Amino acid sequence: MTSPMQPSAPALLPWQELILGGQKSGKTRRAEQAARTWLDGAPGREAVYLATGQAWDAEMRQRIQRHQDDRAARVPGMRTQEAPRALAQALQACSQPQTLVVVDCLTLWLTHWMMPMEGVDFGADQAPAQDWSAQRALFLEVLAACPGPVVVVGNEIGLGVIPMGREVRAFVDALGSLNQDVAQVCRHVTLMAAGLPLQLK
Repeated sequence: MTSPMQPSAPALLPWQELILGGQKSGKTRRAEQAARTWLDGAPGREAVYLATGQAWDAEMRQRIQRHQDDRAARVPGMRTQEAPRALAQALQACSQPQTLVVVDCLTLWLTHWMMPMEGVDFGADQAPAQDWSAQRALFLEVLAACPGPVVVVGNEIGLGVIPMGREVRAFVDALGSLNQDVAQVCRHVTLMAAGLPLQLK
């Protein structure tokens, strides 16, 4: 079964796509292009950007604001909702047949669970009393059942040197495992490098 979405690539965009890549590889831009194509494809469609990033310092606040401004210019009409921890719940609430959801990104979501910044308040509604394993399982379950298209963005960080610290090694392992499981759920998986897509699945 194919989706009515059609990005710049010849193939039709599936209901779920995982876009992986390094920093500034073009992965978010590809997700935004998919959202723009979806919105332009038919009247009545909507797009939601689930942002997992949090502004924990001045530089991050500036970076988020710049991304929000750029996103508003590139994809008018796509609304943004913050979901730093309760990502599965936010995805379940947003997903509809006529709504495309962009999840950006898995890496920061995992960071908030495994290495939360001291003093960052996620709020009671975004910090449910569930551990990471439960949240991870719930996200995979919700993603597989979404009635509308979902584009998930994540970092590929396993191509460098082996980290020295135990906590960082655990994080890299957890992210690699998460990426693999999300890739199994998604119909298409794309690896971005230098702004160019490589179809892995």
